Amino acid sequence: MIGSETPVLAVLCGDARPPDMRAIEAEAVVRYTDEAGLADALSGADALFVYDFLSTAVPGAWHAADKLRWLHIASAGVDPVLFPGLRASDVVLTNSRGVFDGAIAEYVLGVVLAFAKDFTRSWELQRRKEWRHRESERISGRRVLVVGTGPIGRSIARLLRAAGMSVAGAGRRACVNDPDFGDVYASSELKSHLPEADYVVAVAPLTDQTKGMFDAEAFSAMKSGARFVNVGRGELVVTSDLVGVLRDGRLGGAALDVFDTEPLPAESPLWTMENVLISPHMSGDFVGWRNTLVEVFADNFRRWRAGEPLRNVVDKQLGYVPSETLRQG
Repeated sequence: MIGSETPVLAVLCGDARPPDMRAIEAEAVVRYTDEAGLADALSGADALFVYDFLSTAVPGAWHAADKLRWLHIASAGVDPVLFPGLRASDVVLTNSRGVFDGAIAEYVLGVVLAFAKDFTRSWELQRRKEWRHRESERISGRRVLVVGTGPIGRSIARLLRAAGMSVAGAGRRACVNDPDFGDVYASSELKSHLPEADYVVAVAPLTDQTKGMFDAEAFSAMKSGARFVNVGRGELVVTSDLVGVLRDGRLGGAALDVFDTEPLPAESPLWTMENVLISPHMSGDFVGWRNTLVEVFADNFRRWRAGEPLRNVVDKQLGYVPSETLRQG
């Protein structure tokens, strides 16, 4: 809490300002800025709202953060702002967990159905006016391994279970009888459980431990014909290794919403692979999501002003909101 003093809020947003900030503007001096002006906006600022959550400009402007107490990012992932200077500081970091859970779960169910029912081939045949009868797969009873057991992973697990699929999770700690996953395997044992899954869904946060976790060894451990879905972070995957197993036909397909380089370069072989579904980092973006992000920030802003506990406080050493903190919130 900063008492009766009017706080100064820097908002990193580029050209697209966040919608409906009137209530916050009535309570704070708001400095909207793009990347080039971030250092100036941070000087004397009490809080920073990183609305442009794909920007990597915060570390370069950190030297100007002379009064900053709180940083909020408008995404679930915090890797663009989690650098040594922030980790070592007393600045509280919060994120927007909870906004995208349901939408991303629906995306995952959608691509699972697209693979099983061969929707892309049906669309291609329709465009050619070609009538070709085929049989499709059932998803009921198929096994799914969701790698990442945070709120998004749990939402995915619940929806896929409701569709009749058999779901397990992989996370930091192993457990049994989990309400959403049933069995949760320790990430350190991931490769021994990959052969059991027909679908592997990556939704883990990006940390030093998870970067590049899906490499040639992991893909080789997967069941022949299995499908891989990445709605977490592009850097979870060694892209060249994924391309290799797709080319040799070991994997049955991949649905990729995130990439280690975005936008995906035009020369990437992923664009033209028949068994790959590509979307431009949009699995969680539903109609009205920008307003919802502002609502989440506004609620935390009110709490911050009132000296109340903030929601979605990130453990800066772990790189995500601990599950016990989520239960308390």
